[in-house]
Amino acid sequence: MKVFKVTGEINKPNLATPFAKEIMAEKKEHAIEKVYTEIGSKHRVKRFQIKIIETIEVPPDQIKDEILKKIALGA
Repeated sequence: MKVFKVTGEINKPNLATPFAKEIMAEKKEHAIEKVYTEIGSKHRVKRFQIKIIETIEVPPDQIKDEILKKIALGA
């Protein structure tokens, strides 16, 4: 599995909140879908209120989330 960094913005009325999440997924599309479901659930926003700006694959040595890093490196 690969690790992707998804950056974007939550656009609620009167508030725009930027976010960046590291997600483990097989494909870029799966990572984006996972972000939609997690942020929508935690912040109670609809998909049209979430704007994905960038999705990039992160090399294993540059992963910031310690749990994902251990899983990706197999340690």
